Amino acid sequence: MSQEFEPRYDPAREDEIYAQWEKSGYFNPDKCLADGLITPAAEPFSMVLPPPNVTGTLHMGHAVMLAIQDILARYYRMRGRRVLWLPGTDHSPIATQAKVESIIYQKEGKTRYDLGREALIKRVEEFAKESHDIIVNQIKKMGSSVDWGREAYTFDEKRNLAVRTAFKRMYDKGLIYRGLRIINWDPKLQTTISDDEIEWVEEKSPFYYLQYGPFAIGTSRPETKFGDKYVVVHPADKRYANYAAGQKLELEWINGPVTATVIKDEAVDMEFGSGVMTITPWHDAADFEIASRHDLEKEQIIDFNGKLLPVAGEFAGMHIQKARPLILKKLQEKGLLVKVDEKYIHNVAVNSRGGGMVEPQIKEQWFVGVNRKFKVQKSNLKNIKDEQEITLKELMRKAVESGQINIVPQRFEKIYYYWIDNLRDWCISRQLWYGHQIPVWYREKEIYCDVEPPAGEGWVQDPDTLDTWFSSGTWTFSTMGWPGDTDDLRLYHPTNLLETGYDIIFFWVARMILMTGCLLGDIPFHQVYLHGLVRDEKGRKMSKSLDNIIDPLAMTQKYGADSARLSLVIGAAPGNDVKLSEDRVRGYRNFSTKIWNISRFILMNKPENTVPEAGLPADQAGTEQMSAEEMGYLREVRELKQEVAAHIENMELHLAAEKAYHYVWHTFADKIIEEAKPRLKSGDAAEQAAAYLLLRTILGECLKMLHPFMPFVTEAVYQKITAAETGPEGVARPNLLMVQSWD
Repeated sequence: MSQEFEPRYDPAREDEIYAQWEKSGYFNPDKCLADGLITPAAEPFSMVLPPPNVTGTLHMGHAVMLAIQDILARYYRMRGRRVLWLPGTDHSPIATQAKVESIIYQKEGKTRYDLGREALIKRVEEFAKESHDIIVNQIKKMGSSVDWGREAYTFDEKRNLAVRTAFKRMYDKGLIYRGLRIINWDPKLQTTISDDEIEWVEEKSPFYYLQYGPFAIGTSRPETKFGDKYVVVHPADKRYANYAAGQKLELEWINGPVTATVIKDEAVDMEFGSGVMTITPWHDAADFEIASRHDLEKEQIIDFNGKLLPVAGEFAGMHIQKARPLILKKLQEKGLLVKVDEKYIHNVAVNSRGGGMVEPQIKEQWFVGVNRKFKVQKSNLKNIKDEQEITLKELMRKAVESGQINIVPQRFEKIYYYWIDNLRDWCISRQLWYGHQIPVWYREKEIYCDVEPPAGEGWVQDPDTLDTWFSSGTWTFSTMGWPGDTDDLRLYHPTNLLETGYDIIFFWVARMILMTGCLLGDIPFHQVYLHGLVRDEKGRKMSKSLDNIIDPLAMTQKYGADSARLSLVIGAAPGNDVKLSEDRVRGYRNFSTKIWNISRFILMNKPENTVPEAGLPADQAGTEQMSAEEMGYLREVRELKQEVAAHIENMELHLAAEKAYHYVWHTFADKIIEEAKPRLKSGDAAEQAAAYLLLRTILGECLKMLHPFMPFVTEAVYQKITAAETGPEGVARPNLLMVQSWD
């Protein structure tokens, strides 16, 4: 056998090893049960893979996610648990449609309106299929032991039914409503986006001080001020005590005289500027709320294409960017431009999904009312009884406060609560063509909401689609057969764990708690593990502009998936960002080589007529030949393996990996093997056999301990040194380390 043990481990073998795992069928817990690898009483351990968007390829953030979840899946599989790791991909309508529209325009000079809805959707689906295949291949390259037989897609027929059912049930509960409210509008993509999809970008821009009658007001957006006819001051501001609420003032403004009304509201910051503000209720969320409190008129100034409306007079029809300098010139000519602060720094809203600057607009949209009460039919939630009335915000808070959901690291609980406390109604409609179309139909003044279209003629379906997070919010249970009572749903839901990046705790984690609590009266998962972001070696965020992106597929091809995985886990405590460089990945390749060389050395020094490799690690047979010191080494490695197991179960994966790494390199290789070399070379057969048995037994423990972290090299070594191992109750286990018992 030593002659077959190649001098060097070749990561190119990883595809072959993964194919063996797939062919075995043991990623599927049902197959493990059928073949007797687990018992019917085995405790389930379930996770759903956060579905990557079908807009391209995986990045290092995905690689972290895959590494962490695969460590857990492999560990609990070896512990005899009934492991389900359910994979899938996300249609991500905003990002995917925007990507395809961009490609079409660059290649053909056409827009979606030139193609039409059906043709565009067909193009998007073709792109999504190609991207899906690339992503699946990359998931496999990382060694992910997901159950491909249960793969789901957020826009497949089963998920489509689940989404329509969820909408219908929430609509019937009064939690989904259609209303005219201020929303975030992306003029570039021509769609609304949620508050959570806004990226606030710091920008230095001029701040303009304008004369508004007797008041000095400030703004960074003079193009929105045409409709300003309300001047707002704080009721406690003594500077303006002589002005009464409701008082009318005649003053000169951009396009001539206007009548302004004095409003007193505590929302005004008395310390900012003059303490006076005019409001633009149609184009600012804070102004909209003030106007709503005082029942003020709301007038649209900018259309949905970013152009000024007739209220702007001579500037009507002009894009706001082009109009701004002309408006300022006119203000200056009229003596209304007091001064300009060129060093003003503020945050501007940008669509994080690849769109443009966000323009607040008032638009009739579909919303989830987070402050509306509903009746929980059958509750598995702590502190919430059957038939109890509760709001979604209260439900989301109680699910975590009760301890039923545990967030790791715990510091993110405060952030979660803060977000819930400030949560506004969730706008779920999007003006996109790709995605789950809203299951509502109209006929004259009739409105019909159901899972299937209404009978009869004249019905027209709402053209809008649903926010991607609405469909993703059902992910833990829609992937297990909901709506319906399925074996998977009963056995594996709630899932044991949701592992994802801390940056989407609001986007996704909170939405799943909301949707599951509302629709199932339950939690979606027992624990949330939040990993950090992957940054470059200088701590900077990876981006194309900095040319510092590290491609996970390129790293696995050059250094092997095991090296990439270990580089993303060691030193990465929960919630902490990881600094990554190619040198770091290359360094862990040396560890793969070390494992290979250790194993090769031990096997090349196997004495004749010793215990065969089958049954690695060896039974206690032969241990009577070992010295007390050698028996101490066995106790040490087995105690270490228990420590590693405890760290994994406590979600301290960085500590588990680090301890295993240091033991193998510094204790096993540098100390124990070096001490055993003279005995292996001695002429005493008993000495040789005892030394070999010690090393081979420790190697077996190390391979099992390292397998969750480094599955490829450990599997390759294992298959070199063992043919089969007999499991409990005489069941012959396959020659795969992946399904060997941890103990």
